[in-house]
Amino acid sequence: MVRTPSNYDATFAHSLLMVYAPAGQSRWASERFTGLTTASTGAGFVVVYADHKQLNPVTVEQLGTIPGLVAKEWCIDERKVFVTGHSDGGTASLALAVLDKTKKIPAAIAPSAAGWTGKDLEGFQCHDPLPVMIMHSKNDSLFPGWGSQTSAWWAACNHCDVTKIKPVDGGCRAFQGCSPNGATLYCEGTGSHRDWPNLNRVILEFFAHPEKFQ
Repeated sequence: MVRTPSNYDATFAHSLLMVYAPAGQSRWASERFTGLTTASTGAGFVVVYADHKQLNPVTVEQLGTIPGLVAKEWCIDERKVFVTGHSDGGTASLALAVLDKTKKIPAAIAPSAAGWTGKDLEGFQCHDPLPVMIMHSKNDSLFPGWGSQTSAWWAACNHCDVTKIKPVDGGCRAFQGCSPNGATLYCEGTGSHRDWPNLNRVILEFFAHPEKFQ
């Protein structure tokens, strides 16, 4: 499902925001759950919601084809594909950025409540520096502590100084000294695993201007 800005211009290459759904959710349910459409289209993004699919590497590759398919119908800057999602959607978002066949697709990622541990990521080579905003609740009982692990892995990959962190918008913490284009945030919420974080404004600002968070 594609949502475009009200002033969509077919001659202007728009940034694309991909939103991947939690387990069992349709594109429409995911739109209601995240509440991203109004702010995103208002900021000039074309927003795409994808139905949930059972995750495996082949599925992730299929999910990674969506931006290219959208770009055939709408005017999209394929260098500015931004990816977010919650739970399984967060897992897919993170997977897109590390799997060899898809890791060149995202310009930045903001996974929420993703089902990855730091140990899971140790099996992958570091990406070229990539803006990463990890959102995870300290009260997530399904994936306890996994967000702090994955943010530390990304911080190391982005050549940040993992001993230096500063507070930024939304209660997030930004690692310092990262490579250019390697802004790395960890945003720790207080809800349950099922809660989408109240960080839509920060997500969009991070995607549009990651350098402000370094």
